[in-house]
Amino acid sequence: MNSGIRLSLLVTLFLASLLAVINHFTLLGLSPVIFMVSRWLVILSLIGYAIVRKSLTTWILISMIIGAEFGYDWPGVAVHLQVISKIFLRLIKTIIAPLLFATIVVGIAGHSNLRQVGRMGWKSMVYFEIVSTLALFIGLFAINISRAGEGVVQPEGITTENIQNLDVQSGSDIILHVFPENIAKSIYEGQVLQIVIFSIIFGIAVAMIKDRFKSPMIRFTEALAETMFKFTQLVMYFAPFAVFAAIAYSIGHMGLDILFNLFKLLATLYVSLIVFLLVVLLPVALLFRIPVKKFIQAISEPVSIAFATTSSESALPVAMERMEEFGVPRKIVAFVMPTGYSFNLDGTTLYLSLATIFVAQVAGIHLSFDRQLLIVFTLMLTSKGVAGVPRASMVILLATVANFGLPAWPVYIILGIDELMDMARTSVNVLGNCLATAVIARWEGELGEEQRQ
Repeated sequence: MNSGIRLSLLVTLFLASLLAVINHFTLLGLSPVIFMVSRWLVILSLIGYAIVRKSLTTWILISMIIGAEFGYDWPGVAVHLQVISKIFLRLIKTIIAPLLFATIVVGIAGHSNLRQVGRMGWKSMVYFEIVSTLALFIGLFAINISRAGEGVVQPEGITTENIQNLDVQSGSDIILHVFPENIAKSIYEGQVLQIVIFSIIFGIAVAMIKDRFKSPMIRFTEALAETMFKFTQLVMYFAPFAVFAAIAYSIGHMGLDILFNLFKLLATLYVSLIVFLLVVLLPVALLFRIPVKKFIQAISEPVSIAFATTSSESALPVAMERMEEFGVPRKIVAFVMPTGYSFNLDGTTLYLSLATIFVAQVAGIHLSFDRQLLIVFTLMLTSKGVAGVPRASMVILLATVANFGLPAWPVYIILGIDELMDMARTSVNVLGNCLATAVIARWEGELGEEQRQ
């Protein structure tokens, strides 16, 4: 049956591709309905393939294709589907705080190895800083090579109304922002790093109390962690519907015309992110002897969710679960991955360096190499303040161009395709954090025995 499904899928793909070529070159003058029908025949074949595979990851990937086609064919309906993806994101956000608290407390108090916590901390920060700095330089080189900003004119319909009026955090603000003043407030606002700090201190406190008090607390947090992982599995059954709605809304809301207006910038970002994956993350994986094929299989589901929803938070619980299945101990996953959400945003940092130079190119302002380096070093600090704030990368970008005397109006051009760019950079953020957990586990000598072979 599998071979029959694959054969029908290949046939429909071939026919749809042939009709697309005919339509592009207007060879036969066929009705647009014929081309739409051919595309939906391909989608039906993909649905049949997903039914046979019975894989949630396959359903998520196919839901992205269905959502893109639905948004293109019926944009008037698609723009009202965002509520479905928002329901999914809300359910995911309810998981994050109890899951992080339980896994971190068990990881620290259950093993009582406080030295390892400090050791993982400095190893993680060293790794995060090196990798994110390389991402900044790749973005810088990419935009200087493509020069995507030269010759760009402001498209009609680009407005500033969707940019939040937020203040960029100073250095002292960023430090203060790490520590919670009210744990309930931190949970309500989704401040992942503050929840991590509270959980670490709580776990250390549990590790230091007498066994008659410590044992029931560890049993409780172990039970809570297992319950939240089961909760995650239940919520993930809703993921294909959320992914479909998110992609349909994006295409229906923006249309495809904006792609042609700023295709060079979009292509520069996607290509530079691919280069980052191949030139930085792949060698890192090989250097630390991470089995690449198994790793890709493990992260395909959380990365595709992050791509469709443009939210790293939506992928966090399932990413933690998949990395634990991959062989990374829970205590390392619970510590490294949430911390990386504030300090290891590889896709976002690459985007910020690329976008800043793009603004200068659009405005016709030449920046010397030493001034570009100064921008990169500035972004090394300011990019750490983007965690926990939706679309905060746009706010950071606005502040950076203002600090260096660049005009703000080219930033509003980027807003037109920011959601499409956010899909790519969020996916790389999640992928980079998943790899970081595997690297730290290998560095600690605790990557699962099945991965050592």
